[in-house]
Amino acid sequence: MNQPALSVQLYAVNDQLTDDLDGTLARLSEMGLRHVEAFNFVTRAAELAEAFTRHGLAAKTGHATFLSDELRVRGTMRPVHAQQDVFEAAQTLGLDILIDAFVSPDRWLDEEQVGATADRLNQTAERAADYGLRVGYHNHTQEFAASFGGRSAFEVFAEQLRDDVTLEVDLFWAATAKQDVPALLGRLGDRVKALHLKDGFPGPDPIDAQFDPTSLDQRPAGQGEVPLLDCLAAAPSTEFAVIEFDHYAGDIFDGIEASVDYFNEHGVK
Repeated sequence: MNQPALSVQLYAVNDQLTDDLDGTLARLSEMGLRHVEAFNFVTRAAELAEAFTRHGLAAKTGHATFLSDELRVRGTMRPVHAQQDVFEAAQTLGLDILIDAFVSPDRWLDEEQVGATADRLNQTAERAADYGLRVGYHNHTQEFAASFGGRSAFEVFAEQLRDDVTLEVDLFWAATAKQDVPALLGRLGDRVKALHLKDGFPGPDPIDAQFDPTSLDQRPAGQGEVPLLDCLAAAPSTEFAVIEFDHYAGDIFDGIEASVDYFNEHGVK
């Protein structure tokens, strides 16, 4: 099996970071983690970079919006920063791969718009390279809602990307979209450089405006029905194996630590 670097998406502990930045990072470091995936970093990159260094952590991947001029998620407007500001913050933080984690569902329902999003990501890759960055995209479920020529919008999108553009596949959301996830990863090939190793029991589609995140049944790795190890084997070019919870019905640190232990037992550290 490939052995990517184990990481954790900081969205999972965003509330804890807000309350106690150093205490939260210390707990993650004590679990043996050496990588984190940055979230909400554009306006505080220097502060986070210093805090990560204090706790022996590195953020080589991070999420930010750079493929949308404005972004509304379930009725709430999300902040969108100028691309240059995003690139500069990513460079300050020491990122290697900058990932856009959400493009509006309506843009995946029309094949021309899918192509336009791919073009925008390709153009962004050219600009990001000047900052020493690769760029990529992270899926939810909306990318699989429509098909064109027998292929999901996500795969049509992936086929139009430059070779140096990456994908981060969220296994839980792909499974929620009724995908055979190991087979999907095999088709996507070497451009998959990161995985969100999220376990649980897939249920309602989160794109529904009435979706309640607390209804999610997400579990520590190895305790759900998402074939995490099969997915790792199907994506041998994966560089970062990222633990994440969108919602966890318990102590989030317990959930993360149980996942760390599971992956360590299977050679992913």
